Amino acid sequence: MSEKPVAEMSFEEAMSELETLVTSLEGSQVALDASINLYERGAALKAHCEAKLKEAEEKVAQITFGADGKPAGLEPSGG
Repeated sequence: MSEKPVAEMSFEEAMSELETLVTSLEGSQVALDASINLYERGAALKAHCEAKLKEAEEKVAQITFGADGKPAGLEPSGG
């Protein structure tokens, strides 16, 4: 398990660690205190991944297309 702060992780890093945590928790061979810590880290990783996905969705929604149908750039978000 990584000790890297969740906020500094890429989406891929966070997803990989989250998958590892889920596997560890499903294995049921982790002490209760460690399970709680893993669950808390997993919750933070999940929230981070959701935020990264929302950010990506917003960027995609802002892409503007020119008359030729090709991407022309980004449109400023409304808020």
